[in-house]
Parts: sequence; structure tokens; C-alpha cells
Amino acid sequence: MKRYGILLCIGIACIATILGHFIPIIGGIIFSIILGIIINNTTRVSNTFQPGIKYASKKVLQYAIIVMGFTLNLRIVAAMGMSSLPITLITITAALLSSVLLGKLLNISENIRTLIGVGTAICGGSAIAAASPIIDAKDDEIAFSLSTIFLFNIIAVFLFPVLGHSIGLSDVGFGHFAGTAINDTSSVVAAGYAYSESAGDTATIVKLVRALMIIPVCLLLVALQMRRKQQTEFRFKKVFPWFILYFFIASVIATAMNLPEAIVGYIKIISTLMISIAMAGIGLSVDIKKFLAIGMKPVLLGASVWCVVAVTSLMIQWILNIW
Repeated sequence: MKRYGILLCIGIACIATILGHFIPIIGGIIFSIILGIIINNTTRVSNTFQPGIKYASKKVLQYAIIVMGFTLNLRIVAAMGMSSLPITLITITAALLSSVLLGKLLNISENIRTLIGVGTAICGGSAIAAASPIIDAKDDEIAFSLSTIFLFNIIAVFLFPVLGHSIGLSDVGFGHFAGTAINDTSSVVAAGYAYSESAGDTATIVKLVRALMIIPVCLLLVALQMRRKQQTEFRFKKVFPWFILYFFIASVIATAMNLPEAIVGYIKIISTLMISIAMAGIGLSVDIKKFLAIGMKPVLLGASVWCVVAVTSLMIQWILNIW
């Protein structure tokens, strides 16, 4: 029955959330997938739990993305973030192209290079969560991609403020740099406000603009999947990621209702907890032997794509005199 597996994932997510509260640089989402992997590879999880675990890793993940839509006010993004759009579009393009080219050069599987590229280009775990059902990614591939993205998030929190000061970035310049070149939202906020309050505000807004790019990128992935599998128009209904459409509708509703900041804060907590539940399900499905067999090449790919995005962000800022 589904409820046993779902309850197990909820329990793991709650413990992970507590750990993430005390160690925010890692966060509940990463703790959740780590705990899931540990449990699955040190104990024998009964088949009774499997339906619920599968439901959490697939459906709960999609519901979490939809709920996240209620935290995006399109009016605020449009009013304050349009100046960052050129940098955002160029860095996203650079990330996706470099991940494809370097991934092929390193002979990395298509799904992993796609997830690392999307995660680096847009918003880390959330983008990987949105893209994985579209490309039918396996749980091992999702887990490895998330771990790779997480590694460079941690490095960025400590490295970027030092780098920003060393090259003389203004508060606005660093906000654009952090908002376009750091993957996860929490890491963007941490690095931005470590630099200055103004840099933190700018980085958060730039990150919101970047997060909205989930929609066109996911639609691009759908088009590529349809072309690759030669799907007919009739099959479009089956391959289209409807949860992305609902994510956008949720953002429109949040914008129209102009939800109070306090309510948005609670919604963020709920969506983060839901993602943690889904990550627990993914962790409980990962075989560590298969995970280790993937090797270090994807980590090298993640590092390379991350560097491409960071350098591209700084170059475009210099050209546009934002630096």
C-alpha cells in the first residue's frame, strides 16, 4: 500500500528538515536524499514500501513544483528583474551548450549531462526535479546530478564573495553574478547577503527571473523528446509536462492575488518539505554500487559547466557595464 512508503519518506524528510535547520549550508533537501540512500543501502527496505516510495519520488515531486509556483510573483520579477534577462539568457544558453558538448566529449550518458546542464543553467535541484520526468531519468541519474550540483553550491557560497571582493565587483554586479552563476536558491541568498544586503536583494531578484526559465527549457526538452522518439501530435498529451503548465498558472494566481509575504513564506516551507519527501523517495531507490559505478566524469562535467557559466556571467556584465 502506498501509505507505508509515503509515511517513511515523510519521516525521513522531517528528520532531514531538522538537520537542515541546524546546518543550513547543506539544507533539508540534500540531507533527505543522503538519509534515503543510507537507509536503502544499509537495511533491506520491504517491498511493502515500494509503491509509496515510487509515488513520492515521481508524483510528490511534480506537486512540489506546482506549489513552488505560488511563491513567484511575476509582477515583481518583471518590474525589478528585466535588466538581468540578457545575462540570464546568455548564461543559460552557455550552460546547456557546454553540458551537451563536454558531456559528449567525456562520454557521459545523455540523461546525466542533460540534468547537470539544466541544474547548472537554471536553479539546481528544482530544475533537475522538473526535467527528470520529461526525459525519464533514472533515480540513480537524478541522485548523482543533484549531488554534483550540491557540491558546487557549497563551494560557491564560500568562494564567490571572496572572488567578488578580489576583482572589485559592485553590490549590483555581485548580485547579478551570484544570481546567474550559483545554482540553488538558498546558496544564492547565502552568498549574496554574505557580500552585502544590497547584493543579496539583487541576487534574489535575478534568481527569480532565472527560475522562470524552467518553463521554456522544459518545453524545449519535450520538443526534443518528441523529435527523438518521432511522437505524433496525439502523443503530445502524454509527453507534455502538465505540472509545468500548472506551475505557471500558480505563478499567475500568486501575481493576481498579490499574496502577502508571510503566506509566501509558509508556501516556500511546504514546497521545500514536499521536495524533501520526494528526494527521500529517490534516495530510497538508489543502489550505491550503481551510483559509484558512474564514476567521476560527471563531476568534472559539472565543474566545467559551472566555470563556463561563471566566466560568461562576468564577461557579459563587463560588456554591459554592470560590473
